[in-house]
Formats: sequence, C-alpha cells, structure tokens
Amino acid sequence: MTSALQSLLHQLDLEQIETNLFRGISESQGYPRVFGGQVIGQSLIAASRTVDDRPCHSLHGYFLRPGDPSIPIVYEVDRIRDGRSFTTRRVVAVQRGEAIFNMSASFQGLEEGLSHQTQMPDVPGPDDLSSEDEMFAANKDAIPEHMREMMSRERPIETKRVESIDFMNPLKRPPYQHMWFRARESLPPDTALHQCLLAYASDMGIIGTCTLPHGKSFMTGLMTASLDHAVWFHRPFRFDEWILFAQDSPAAAGSRGFNRGTMYSRDGTLIASVAQEGLIREIN
Repeated sequence: MTSALQSLLHQLDLEQIETNLFRGISESQGYPRVFGGQVIGQSLIAASRTVDDRPCHSLHGYFLRPGDPSIPIVYEVDRIRDGRSFTTRRVVAVQRGEAIFNMSASFQGLEEGLSHQTQMPDVPGPDDLSSEDEMFAANKDAIPEHMREMMSRERPIETKRVESIDFMNPLKRPPYQHMWFRARESLPPDTALHQCLLAYASDMGIIGTCTLPHGKSFMTGLMTASLDHAVWFHRPFRFDEWILFAQDSPAAAGSRGFNRGTMYSRDGTLIASVAQEGLIREIN
C-alpha cells in the first residue's frame, strides 16, 4: 500500500481516549490549515465508533474555525438518540478548547423500499483520461515554484478530471465539472471506512465549481474556504473502485458560492449526493 494511503488510513484510525471522546492527528498538505475533508472524515469515524451495525445515511456539518495541522483534534460525540430505525449522533471537533467543526450524522439499517435515481452523465470514462499526476508533470514549469512541492506530493486518492482546468489562468466557463476518483489501492471491506473516505473526497475541489463562471481560482487572488458541508449516502459502494463526481453550482452571492454534487459508481449507480456552500472572497 502506498505511503500516502497508509497515512490517510492512519489519520482516520482515531485514538479513543475516553467514552465518546476520540483524538485524531493531521498531516500537513502544504496549507496552514487542516483540509476540511479530513475533519469530516474523522468526525464520521468518531460517530461510527459509537454505532453498532448501522451505516451512515446522511451527515451535515459546519466549519467554524480553521484547524491547525500541527496539533491533534479532539472529537466529542453526543449520543443524541438510539431509535428502532435510526441512530443520531452529534460530533464537535475541538482544538485549544474551541470548536472548529460540528456535525450531525444519522445512521439507518439497510431496508428495501421504493427506489429511483437520475441517470449518470454521459462523460468519458477514467480509462480515457489523464491523471492529475500526469497533467501536473506536463505543466509543472507553469506552476509557481512555491506551489510545486505541494502539488507534486504523493496523494492517497487517484483523480482524473473530465474537463481540464488551469488554476493559474482560469477561463470563464459554465459552472459544472466532472471528476473520477478512487483509492490508489484495495481497501478492506469496512463500510464505515469506505463512507469516511468518500466523505473525505467529497471536499476535494467542489468549492471550485462556483468560481468557474468568474474565471478565478485560489491561485488568482481569491480567498476560498468551506463553510458548511452535507453528504447523503444512497446505496452501498466501494471507494477503491472508480467513482464519478458530477458537480454544478446554481448560485453565488454575498461572497458565498453554493455547490452540489452527485456520485456514481462506474456502472451508473447513484451512490451519494453532496452539497456545500463556501466562501469565495476577492482579495484586492
């Protein structure tokens, strides 16, 4: 297993320090703050550790303060309800005595019932696309030197973009994009782990969707940050198989952009939906 994927799995394997209390570590990704997807994934792991035999079906979280990657994050789990059909948990992520993130998550046992879904977009498959690693290698001379180390480091998740994007010179275009992703190697058959990895990946680049019509990016004088995030898990899946993340942005206003996403397995099954609002503030 690659060292990057091992590191991510290690981050998600939280230390239990007391009943309903867990501690997680971070790995710096070249930014001064913790990646939001990591906090979402660790919060879901903390909640899942207090639930027996029920997978998560939805989570809703708010980013309150930037996380510091140099110190641990403590996760406090509140067992709000254990019902006959649903289990509800609230998680607060804390650093230096202050909440940096809070999340509500709901769990439900598998049930049969009415079922329908939207059709997967007709886009090229992962076998027909270049990886982001290959795209970086082909364009590294155009990337500022201080960004090259961050963008060239080994990543635990393999990604392939359907629509290429130049973050240094973004062009105005309609607010939608598509990306394939998967873990770089096989994973154990642990439903909670696969859900946490998908929750982690759901924060990868989705905020950029709402910047596309404006021809701006985090590299061109735009301050971006996730404000809130929600994920709904519809059907079982494996994170070590290709997943299409189709994203669109219906609106932006007040220095905030709203983004949506749907995730499909390679056979066209809709497995999850995502929504996020993010800060997109111009820096003068």
